[in-house]
Amino acid sequence: MSQHTPNELTEIFRRDRDLLTRMKVDDRHFANLAERYHEINRTLHRNEAEIEALSDAHAEELKKQRLAMLDEITALLNKAKQSAG
Repeated sequence: MSQHTPNELTEIFRRDRDLLTRMKVDDRHFANLAERYHEINRTLHRNEAEIEALSDAHAEELKKQRLAMLDEITALLNKAKQSAG
């Protein structure tokens, strides 16, 4: 499937792609968090593209989880940038 999936971390953090990649390799917690984000994001995208059906309640819960993970990922990236700079 070559369809574009919105909300990918590499899209959101375009300017920090190198740091994102390095943190996925160097930080196990970050790597797990990014992987869980990716899985939830793909599930939501499949639901929105009507490839896979989710209940409204389940979709809303996944959106809340995705947002919370995005907040944590952002905080970890910002902390890493401050440590490096």
